[in-house]
This record gives sequence, structure tokens and C-alpha cells, in this order.
Amino acid sequence: MIMRYRSVLRDFLATEAAGGIILIASAILAMLIANSALAPAYFGMLHLAVGPTLSPQIGAMTVHLWINDALMAVFFMLVGLEIKREFVDGHLATWTDRRLPFIAAAAGMVIPALVYLAITRGDVDLSRGWAIPAATDIAFALGLLALLGKRAPTSLKLFLTTVAIVDDVGAVAIIALFYTAALNWLALGAAVVVFGAMLAMNRIGVVRARWYLIGFVMLWYAMLLSGVHATVSGVLAAVAVPVTRTPGAPDNTESPLHRLEHGLQPWVAFAIVPLFGFANAGVSLGGAEAALAPLPLAIALGLFVGKQAGVFGAVWGAVRLGIAVRPAGTSWAQVYGVALLCGIGFTMSLFIGGLAFAAPEQADAVKIGVLMGSVASALAGCGVLYFSGAQRVTGSSD
Repeated sequence: MIMRYRSVLRDFLATEAAGGIILIASAILAMLIANSALAPAYFGMLHLAVGPTLSPQIGAMTVHLWINDALMAVFFMLVGLEIKREFVDGHLATWTDRRLPFIAAAAGMVIPALVYLAITRGDVDLSRGWAIPAATDIAFALGLLALLGKRAPTSLKLFLTTVAIVDDVGAVAIIALFYTAALNWLALGAAVVVFGAMLAMNRIGVVRARWYLIGFVMLWYAMLLSGVHATVSGVLAAVAVPVTRTPGAPDNTESPLHRLEHGLQPWVAFAIVPLFGFANAGVSLGGAEAALAPLPLAIALGLFVGKQAGVFGAVWGAVRLGIAVRPAGTSWAQVYGVALLCGIGFTMSLFIGGLAFAAPEQADAVKIGVLMGSVASALAGCGVLYFSGAQRVTGSSD
């Protein structure tokens, strides 16, 4: 008798409320500590050197680097597994399913970037951060959506999930293409060889997850040396993991990808992502003038204004043109509420911000901007969904 897990997507949606709460709590704790007498100990701990120097290019491995460059590679591996599963055997398996999320995610990345560049125009130094407001934090957004309960239909959760998955594809491509240092071609060649070996294992029928995890560690180290950000290794490793197509029962225990995904999900949701939030959200909050500086203002408005305009505008346009249909059982107000939640860019925006700006004052400005935009998007999105959920519209063209 074949044993089956519940759908990982259903598990993901069911646990995101708890994961989202832990993430929010870790971020709040980091801000409180960073603005207290414990601040020196907090920042000292993050910059504490731990272990050997793995790459001369990045220097000694600190606690902060282990979290951002190593643990987040595991996060990206889970993202990659989810992307592959959805494209092969899930809600993005056909072009019909992909059409609306692709359109919404593309517009939701382009418009925030344009808003950012419009506000920072003329400042070449700040233009490097154009991608910061382009990403959506799926854990944070789905956590809030789960807390709304029945006021947020399942179709909205599936829509937000698929948009965020496509958004993650774009974010990974941006990191690989635009935030890569000078390349070490020998290390990059080694990464290609390791990745090729992992694909060959898939081809010849290797199904034990341990071999792909070993390959992942080797690929991560080669990427770390190459100059391409090491977290990209997580997505590449996920591509190599074999998946068993099981229509109607997409979590068959015989599928290596599904087993690995189920194994990683709780560690990522309840340990790695909150730890990342704790390590990266700590910022000393200055006066109002700090929040109104070009860099944090551009990020905040990119997330709050650009995301909602891009996602909602794309969905409205696609539906009006007959390219796609609105998520079943939702009103336009509810779609707008989800578009607002897409402006929560916490985890991925902080991550890209760390790649774009290394100077401490700019790093703090990035954190302030991400927090302002994400909090504004969260409050506005939850407000719209809470009140619109009471008057749910089904099937109308309001």
C-alpha cells in the first residue's frame, strides 16, 4: 500500500500563520535589542568570526555570513523545490495556470523598480538598489493571510502563493545576473561540473536524497568561491532533485523531491527564516529625517505603491482583455488586498539590500525602508481584506 503525505502546499498554507508570527516576532525582537543597551552585544555577536576562512574574497566567516550565505542557501533550495514541484506537478503545470501569476509577478517586479529609480534618479550610487522593492516575502504575506481565516478565500491564498513563486524565480535570476562579484572562472567551472554530476545522478535514477544534499554542499562551496552568490546553489541543486509525477496525489512518498521538501520545510519556516529576520532586521531607528532620505523612501514607496500598482493593474488589465480570469470566488477589493500584501518584501528585500549596499549607513537605510514599506503594505492589505471579506463577491464583474 502506497503511503501519501498531505499536499505540501496545504501543509504550507496551514503552518504559515505560525511561521509568519515567529518571523514577525524575531524582527520585532531584533529592533528592540538594536535600540537598547544590548545593541553592542547584538552587533558584536553578528560580526563574530566563526570557523575557517572559506573564501579569500569574502574573508572570515562571521555569524552573519553563515546565516546569509549558508543557511539562506537552504532557504533557496526549498524555494527551488517548491518552484520545480509547482511547474512539474502543481498549480503552474500548464500555461493556462501560469498566465495570470506570470503577468502579475512580472508587473509586480517592474513597477516597484521603476518607482525606486524615479525617486533616486540622478544618484548613480543608489541606483544599484533598484531590485530591493521587487520581491515579495511569501512567509510573511501568507502568514497574515492565514490569520484572516475565512475572510481570505483559498483561491486568494493559491493566487498569492503562485505569484510569490514566480516572483522568487525573478529574484533568483536578478541575484545571479546583477549582484555577482568578479568571477573566479576556475571555481565557476567546478560548480558547472558538480551541477552536471547532480543532473547525471537524476538521469541514471539515483533517488536517495543524501547524494543530492552532498552535491548541494559541494555546489554551495564552489559558488561561494566563484563570485556568483552562494545561495543560487540552492535553486540549482533543487533543479537536479528528481520528482515523481503523481497527478491527484502530488505528495507520494516515492517522490524524492517531495520527501526532501517535507523534510526541509519546518526547518526553514521555523528556524532559518526567523533567524535571518533576527540577524537582519536590527536597526537603530533615527529621527523622521532618516526615514525620508532618498534610499529608504524609494524602497518604501516601491514596496507600498509600486507593488500594489503592478500586481493589481496587471490582474485588472489581464481580466479586462480576456487574457485570464479573476481568482474564483473573489471580489476586486479582495484582489486589491492581496496586491497590497505583495508589498511585504521583508526577507527577500533585506537579502537583496545586503547584496546591493555594504556600507553600514546604507544598510541601515535599506532596513528602515523595507520595514516602512512592508509594515504599510501589511496593515493596508489586512485592512482591505478584513472589511472586503465580510461582503464576499462571487463571480460578478464589479
